[in-house]
Amino acid sequence: MRTARSGTNGDDGCSPQARCVPRGWGGLAAVSDVTGLARSTIGRGLKDLDTPPLAPGQVCRDGGGPWQLTERDPTLLQDLKRIVEPATLGDPVRPLRITELARSTSYHGLSDVRHSVSGAGARQPHRIRRPGGGRKLNEEKDPTIVTALEQMLKDEVAGDPMTEQKWIRSSLRRLSGRLADEGHQASTGVVARLLKKMGFSQKANERKQGRSGCPDRDEQFKYIASQKQQFVTAGLPIISIDTKKKELIGDFRNKGRTWRRQAENVNEHDFPGAAKCRAIPFGIYDPTRNEGYVYVGVSNDTPQFAVYSIARWWEGEGRRRYKGASALLILADSGGSNGCRARAWKLSLQEKLCDESGLTVTVCHYPTGCSKWNPIEHRLFSFITKNWRGRPLTSYQVIVNLIAHTTTKAGLVVRAAIDPHHYETGIVVSDEEMGRLNITPAKFHGEWNYAIEANT
Repeated sequence: MRTARSGTNGDDGCSPQARCVPRGWGGLAAVSDVTGLARSTIGRGLKDLDTPPLAPGQVCRDGGGPWQLTERDPTLLQDLKRIVEPATLGDPVRPLRITELARSTSYHGLSDVRHSVSGAGARQPHRIRRPGGGRKLNEEKDPTIVTALEQMLKDEVAGDPMTEQKWIRSSLRRLSGRLADEGHQASTGVVARLLKKMGFSQKANERKQGRSGCPDRDEQFKYIASQKQQFVTAGLPIISIDTKKKELIGDFRNKGRTWRRQAENVNEHDFPGAAKCRAIPFGIYDPTRNEGYVYVGVSNDTPQFAVYSIARWWEGEGRRRYKGASALLILADSGGSNGCRARAWKLSLQEKLCDESGLTVTVCHYPTGCSKWNPIEHRLFSFITKNWRGRPLTSYQVIVNLIAHTTTKAGLVVRAAIDPHHYETGIVVSDEEMGRLNITPAKFHGEWNYAIEANT
């Protein structure tokens, strides 16, 4: 290409640039005659005038594709500017003759060329419009739509306690309809984009053996939401409880990676018999204040251990945080030490919590198979797992320190302590002891929802 252009110099001694200016008025054919290039090549070169120059050392734009003309000859862009600009600037008709573009398009193109030369208002790389161009986002036109969507997702969100994965029950169409009912116009695409900003994404189902769903599952979710709203309105405490996965204490591999100069050596096999002992973290999460309390047990996961931890939280934190409160709402799973069928759980609540503190304790259990909707799972346990990822849990003190240093951008505060007491397993509660309970089952699924008052 450089040879073709140098070969066009005649006896008159005029350069190609000087000969192109007067002859460029005739169109692409005249420019092709002067430069020795094809018309299509010149057209592509003129289009390159609107594109920002490549970064130093970059051969091709991000995304691949065929090479642009200016990549093969980096000096061509500057040559074309010197050829075209004198023939176009100041006369809006000449761009029509040379580029065959509309008058308005010529004005915009000339403005972009001037801005690219001066450096003012130049586009950023990989952008189609300048910053601020195009239609405004829905959340900019309606700033309250994000808050409204977050409010809807409060009782819709579930999560994995071992990861940060979260999911919701409602579909995009359903959420879009609920937003429209509240006066927020948002298509399913807008809802999907907002959910992605909140950390959600589409996941495919995984085949696995599982039990059939509970027939009154959605109704129980609605009942729990109504109970939570009543306690929040009255200023009464709400706690979400559960036992985290039991952890072996010793030089065992903990999944994950951390930044360090040298990897820490751990045992080749994670045999339970090689463990020094076992840690049982029982968690209490206050969704109103975004605070977590974890009591690390050293013996067994029993109903007595669960209730003792709740009573310890109430005496140490709850009574001070909620002065004058006479009732407490507990959100729990349907199984485990705090399950809805565990007699020892209800008896311990009566004797250790209600009778000693005078509280009226209302308990709502999530249906079987729905423990992931318990707030503590995805608002406390998942962040604890992330915080100690890749670090061997070599002692109780290490576990307590890692739990207590768990924080989030949302302001989560976690306190941890060791429970050195020993709790016996296999305790049988008789029918006579159950008859002394001051328990009132709810009209809706009394096996899941009940209130226990202090015996007078």
